[in-house]
Amino acid sequence: MEPLSMEVFGMLGMGFATALSPENLFYCFVGVFLGTFIGVLPGIGSLAAISMLLPLTFHLEATPAIIMLAGIYYGASYGGSTASILLNLPGTPSGAVACLDGYPMSKQGRGGIALFMTTIASFVGASIGIIIMTVFAPKLASVALAFGPADYFAMMLLGLVAASTLAQGSPIKGIAMVLLGLCLGMVGTDVQTGQQRYTFDIPYLSDGLSLVAVAMGLFGVAEVIGSIGRVRTADAAAEKITMRSMMPSRQDWKLSWKPMLRGSGIGSFVGVLPGAGGTIASFMSYAVEKKVAKDPSRFGKGAIEGVASPEAANNAGSQTAFIPTMTLGIPGDAVMALMLGALIIQGIQPGPRLMTEYPEMFWGLIASFWIGNVMLVILNIPLIGLWVRMLRIPYSILYPSIMVFICIGVFSINNSYFDVVVVMVFGIIGFAMMKLKFEPAPLLLGFILGPLMEEHLRRAMLLSRGDLAVFWERPISATLLTVTTLMLVWAAISTIRGRRPSVLQPAEVKPATAE
Repeated sequence: MEPLSMEVFGMLGMGFATALSPENLFYCFVGVFLGTFIGVLPGIGSLAAISMLLPLTFHLEATPAIIMLAGIYYGASYGGSTASILLNLPGTPSGAVACLDGYPMSKQGRGGIALFMTTIASFVGASIGIIIMTVFAPKLASVALAFGPADYFAMMLLGLVAASTLAQGSPIKGIAMVLLGLCLGMVGTDVQTGQQRYTFDIPYLSDGLSLVAVAMGLFGVAEVIGSIGRVRTADAAAEKITMRSMMPSRQDWKLSWKPMLRGSGIGSFVGVLPGAGGTIASFMSYAVEKKVAKDPSRFGKGAIEGVASPEAANNAGSQTAFIPTMTLGIPGDAVMALMLGALIIQGIQPGPRLMTEYPEMFWGLIASFWIGNVMLVILNIPLIGLWVRMLRIPYSILYPSIMVFICIGVFSINNSYFDVVVVMVFGIIGFAMMKLKFEPAPLLLGFILGPLMEEHLRRAMLLSRGDLAVFWERPISATLLTVTTLMLVWAAISTIRGRRPSVLQPAEVKPATAE
């Protein structure tokens, strides 16, 4: 055990040397700053932010690119609670939990304390998540080296089914979105045969649909369209936050430190699971705190535990979500799918060999998590007044600007007007999906994992000479396929009974919105 620990410390030392280079430090700061800025604004969230800013990384090396995108991701997790606490407007589903007790605290004049504790809880949760990733990622990668093509196919299939059945919304709709994503991933030229598939004689489709265009349309443009006509009351609701008003009392600390640890543990575990993510982790941790509390009636009326635990869980889950993405090449949610797509665009194949083939990038990314989270504490506490003022940006200015940047960004990738058209088409499709309550995240997962699944399926068939029994003869793939089958059966039974098969029902929490 000791040699392994010393080796990990040595790798971390190399990672910090990489992350502390001027270029990587700069892009880490840019990522966390933009992530916090976008996270503060209601209704955008990390997924839309990464989709819109992905073109910025195309001209960077792989290490600063992934460091910047990761900074945007967990930076948005930090900033997402600000609008929830001050305005009762959750920008993301996971931010809805912060409304339950954060907004009552704000009405009691304790909004500054709530914001301070969310920052500290976010840092604690992220730190525990990073430690778990540092310890377990190398072990998981070493185990995954024994995986064959059949095992990888079964694992990706399990990830897609889990993401579509465990996430919010109808599992049938989720599976339908996965299948649509798989079909969209087939568009283009077959690598093995050279035949064009689903291109309809359109030359622009010979290389397939652009990941950036699809993601920006589904999450960026669709969000802008869906926000038209929304009115906010930020000027009236946002109180004046000062450093003095942010200082918690000794009793606040006493009530918060255990919930932070419990939330971090829940988030670290749930973050690794496909389809769960920060939303489920936040709701689970809130439910646990309410269950173990001596006086559950305090929750919903300004209990500080109801703010600290979910925020710790959300950010711990944000960190551990990188474990299966980086070590197995299996993204658990749409954000991690975008991270995986960004690596593939850079010419890097995520998986168990990533740690040995690109050790500086992998360990540099982990080291940047520590640096980025320290930056976020510095950004969130002294500059909270800046983030509060960001809430006053009118939608009439904000969203047209976002549309312009989306068009410029997607056009700059290939200098193609066709990509701009694709963005707008998928923006309309994404808006229609929002209205019909179809989750776009499973579609993106299917779109990114589809070509990888096809590659592993063909390789498994080639090695077994077309014998499908290879998927049941290998213990790993047989186990994963059995779990997948049970999950599909569970989803079908739950749908028939009229229940959604999720750990918690986020729909039960309905924070008020500004009118």
